[in-house]
Amino acid sequence: MSSAKRVVRFDFWLDPAFDRIVAAAPGIALRTCQREGADAEAWDALASAQVLQTTAAKDELPRHWFVTEPLLARCPQLLAVSTSGSGYDTVDVAACTRAGVAVLNQAGGNADSVAEMAIGLMLSVLRRIPASDRLLHAPGRSFSREDLMGHELRGRTLGVVGVGHAGSRVAALGRAFGMQVLGVDPALDAAQMAARGAEAVTLDELLRRADIVSLHCPRDASTLGMLDARAFAAMRPGSIFVSTARGGIHDEAALHAALASGHLGGAGLDVWDQEPPPADHPLLGLSNVVATFHTAGVTHEARRNNATLAATQIVQLLADGQRPARLVNPEVWPQASARIAAALGR
Repeated sequence: MSSAKRVVRFDFWLDPAFDRIVAAAPGIALRTCQREGADAEAWDALASAQVLQTTAAKDELPRHWFVTEPLLARCPQLLAVSTSGSGYDTVDVAACTRAGVAVLNQAGGNADSVAEMAIGLMLSVLRRIPASDRLLHAPGRSFSREDLMGHELRGRTLGVVGVGHAGSRVAALGRAFGMQVLGVDPALDAAQMAARGAEAVTLDELLRRADIVSLHCPRDASTLGMLDARAFAAMRPGSIFVSTARGGIHDEAALHAALASGHLGGAGLDVWDQEPPPADHPLLGLSNVVATFHTAGVTHEARRNNATLAATQIVQLLADGQRPARLVNPEVWPQASARIAAALGR
């Protein structure tokens, strides 16, 4: 056991596929640590760990377990950090790169689930599904079907911000519903965007033309606060805002103001600055907001996919130093691969 490669994870929920795949790999030892109540044992495990499997959700983990420079300094043997999803809010990627530590995510593993939820939120807002459900569950029945009249998706213009794994699937579903699809993504040129089923436009043009704006971009320095009061003011009157991306990309106070004023027609929100949002959050008090608790990617299928992807990447890296397919910081690879080769005795 002393010569085994050591993988550490915390006790957040993971599909059993992760433990099964890692535990079955020869020469790899897996240790699960408590997030709270046993810090000394966790630090002892991390001090000799080669890989840390952590959660992508910032509010599932105490802040001292975030992968920052102080944690990296106490984990000199760490070769890679792997997150549980496509996000990496709990990882300082720049600090990992400086330390020669590869950062792995599971991009695409939950894309179908996220895309389905985004379309579901659009339908829920436009067809007023939650309002109908609430009225039917209430004791009074003094309403008509016409009081719950909504709108169709067909014929509307959908603006997708971030046309990667999930965004491209949303574009495909949008076209299936008969929508025109606009897209913004700095990583794609017009031809690549067209291949993913969207017309390439600027963000300003997308906001001006779209009936529905759906966010699918990562949370980083370039996107934090991107949808602010100016952006919401630029959207078409009566349009719908949907986010299944990450909290912090849209300004919640500015969104509330745009909805409360009647400028925007509604919103479908799966992500929040604080998760779950407090019960008295102003956005939860608006009848034209459909709210979910960061569950767009939380399906049995998506969690199993992500756990399998994570475990497989880790095993391949520790078995033969294979470059991970989902490497968040590719610029680290020359340094990281040299450290991995040394750790593997090559």
